[in-house]
Amino acid sequence: MTPEIKPSPAATTNNEIQRHKQGGPSVATAVTLIYVPLHLGGSHRGVSMGPAAMKVAEVAEKIEKIGFRVAREIDINVPHSVCWWDKHSTAKCVPEIAEVSQEVADAVEGALASGTIPITIGGDHSLAIGSIAGVSNHFRKLNQKFGLIWFDAHGDINTPDTSESGNVHGMPFAVALGHGDPRLVDLCGFSPKVDAKKSVLIGIRAIDAPEREIITSTGISAFTMRDIDHLGLGRVTDLALAAVGNDISGLHVSFDIDAIDPQVAPGVSTPSRGGLSYRESHLALELLAETGLVCSIDIVELNPAKDTRNKTAELAAGLILSALGQNIL
Repeated sequence: MTPEIKPSPAATTNNEIQRHKQGGPSVATAVTLIYVPLHLGGSHRGVSMGPAAMKVAEVAEKIEKIGFRVAREIDINVPHSVCWWDKHSTAKCVPEIAEVSQEVADAVEGALASGTIPITIGGDHSLAIGSIAGVSNHFRKLNQKFGLIWFDAHGDINTPDTSESGNVHGMPFAVALGHGDPRLVDLCGFSPKVDAKKSVLIGIRAIDAPEREIITSTGISAFTMRDIDHLGLGRVTDLALAAVGNDISGLHVSFDIDAIDPQVAPGVSTPSRGGLSYRESHLALELLAETGLVCSIDIVELNPAKDTRNKTAELAAGLILSALGQNIL
C-alpha cells in the first residue's frame, strides 16, 4: 500500500521551492573522491569492484571537465579477514563494517572541513553509515542542520531484529536514524546522525513488511515509484525539498544505483524492475544541484560483475556530474 503523501503547505506550488540556476560549481569548487570497495554489507562480492570501474569510467577527469578541481582521491581499506557472525548481533560483519565506517566518516568530515564536496563511491550501501556519520559530525560541530535525500529501490531501513538475512547493506538508513547495532549507531560518539523529519526516501518499490512499519513510525518522508508515476519526478523532488525544510545548511545525497530500472543500469547487485528512467535520475539530481545545498554524495551498489561494457559505471559518473550542477546550457 502506498503511504499517503502529505506535502507541507509550503510545497503546494513549484514556485514556492526556492532554487537558483547554476552556471558551474556552487557551494564548493573542489571535490574529494573517496573510494570504498566495501562488500561486507551483503553477499555480492562483485560490488567491491565498483570503485575500480568508476576509475575506468574516468570519473575524476569528467568532474574536472565541468569546472571542479579534484583536490584528493582517497582509497579506503576494507579488511580481508571477516567475522560473518558474532555473538553480539544477528547482523553480519559488524566489527569490520564499523572499522571501515569510522575511516569513511573521518575522510568525509575531513573533506568537508577542507571546503570540498566528498563523493563516496562504493561498494555496497553500508558505506553510508560512515559517510552520513562524517557529514553529521561536521554540521554538529557547526551547530547546523542538514538534510538527507536517499534514492533506492529498497528501504535499507531494517535492523538486526527485523532483517532475515543479517546483511548490513539493508540497514544503513535505520542506523543513521539511531536504530540498530550500537557499534554502528554510536559511531563518532552520538546518535541519531540525522533528523527523521529531514530525511527523504525516493524510488522505493521492494520493501520488507517490517520496513513499512519502521518507515511509518520514524516519520521520514517516503516516495514510492507509484508516487513518481502519479506525480512526476519533478514534483516529487519539490516535495522532498519541502520536507527537509529551508533551515538546513547542506544536503547529503545517497544514491543507490538500483533505484534506476535495471534495463538502464544492469550493473547492480540487487536489481528491481520498474525503477527510475535515465532522464528521471538525472532530473532529480539536477534539481537538487540547483538548490546549491548539495554538500556530499554517495554513489553505491555498482557491481561491474553484472554490468555490460561498464555501461552502469558510465551512467554513475554522469549522475555525479548532474549532482554537482552540470547544465545542458
